[in-house]
Amino acid sequence: MFGTLQNAWKIPELRKKLIFTLMVLLVYRLGNVIPVPYIDVKTLATYFDTTLSNTILGLYNAMSGSAFSQATVLALSIQPYINASIIIQLLTIAIPPLERLAKEGGEEGKKKIERITRYTTVGLGLVMGFAYYTMLKNYASYGMSIITNDGWLAGIVIVLAFTAGSAAVMWLGEQITEHGIGNGISMILFANIISRIPSLIHGMTSMIWWQVIIVLVGMAALMLFIVFINDAERRIPVQYAKRVVGRKVYGGQSTNLPIKVSMTGVLPIIFAQSICSIPATICAFAGVGKGNWWYDNLWSSTSWFYAAMYFLLIFFFSWFYAAIQYDPVEIANNLKKNGGFIPGFRPGKPTADFIQKVINKIVVFGAIYLGVVAMLPIIAGDVMTSFRNLSIGGTSVIIVVGVALETVKALEAQMLMRHYKGFLD
Repeated sequence: MFGTLQNAWKIPELRKKLIFTLMVLLVYRLGNVIPVPYIDVKTLATYFDTTLSNTILGLYNAMSGSAFSQATVLALSIQPYINASIIIQLLTIAIPPLERLAKEGGEEGKKKIERITRYTTVGLGLVMGFAYYTMLKNYASYGMSIITNDGWLAGIVIVLAFTAGSAAVMWLGEQITEHGIGNGISMILFANIISRIPSLIHGMTSMIWWQVIIVLVGMAALMLFIVFINDAERRIPVQYAKRVVGRKVYGGQSTNLPIKVSMTGVLPIIFAQSICSIPATICAFAGVGKGNWWYDNLWSSTSWFYAAMYFLLIFFFSWFYAAIQYDPVEIANNLKKNGGFIPGFRPGKPTADFIQKVINKIVVFGAIYLGVVAMLPIIAGDVMTSFRNLSIGGTSVIIVVGVALETVKALEAQMLMRHYKGFLD
């Protein structure tokens, strides 16, 4: 990876893209330390550490690089945009006009979908900003109010600041995508997670030396495992029939249909963690916390019941997301239209059934992989209590490794395009 970055830096055009990406990320990180007015940041941070760390808000805080717990201008981070993208993606399957726009609209249809996603992001940012303000207004910690001004004008300023911040993050991500080195939203999420490394190192200072070695070796092994699975794929052989047009023969070549093992990415973990955190969030809002039987044995992130529900939900969302992403009937029809077939299976329904069978097997293996990665921090926390202070999640590791690999591949593709000399040399 470092060799790829070094080679990319030698190319002037790629060097400009790298510098532009770093500058945008620097602006984003500066925005993460600008607090919204009328909020007691120290009291809010203490409230998060003592009450909300295991809730869905704790997940938002991790994904925002601790900006959520400090109520900064960019506290909502990329969550509104991610939620809006997922909602629009699901609606394109459920609503026929949106489905036609996505499949048949071409470049213009793609732009309209992106415009709808932007408007949805602003709307969700407004709703989430108002919900966050309502939570801060209704809660007090250590006898001090988190909101220092209860006036309606102060409330409007706070909500609009959160909403504007979510729109700004969306714009910064689009700038990185257009003028930078890769997917801007992924790069921002990568920067948020990487920014928590100093707190991770600080947490390791309180551990015994052999525990530190175990953590470092375990993280290295986990990253290697994620890299291996990320590149793994099931290749279905496809044969194209020969066609004679005049004196020329077309087709007849053999290729394959690749299906990645990690076809669902990290989304099943995010969905499962969000749902599993809802009961803990309700308990936090109701004033129920550690020491309560229901919380400690059912909804605490360290309980075995929570771990079992977490694992089952990862399975469910892996199957659900694969079902809406891959349509075996459509894949079989496309192969048939292009004169392709899978050896040993007739075109049409037999081919679709075979592809569905392969996808089902891959979904099971991929779900087990995601479940194992997500469960390892929970198991490690139960075996080694000091590990819980490190705030390491399987989701964070998968995102960091995945974005790093995606960025390296994008740089390698651009370098290959610029070094290709063509047929005349």
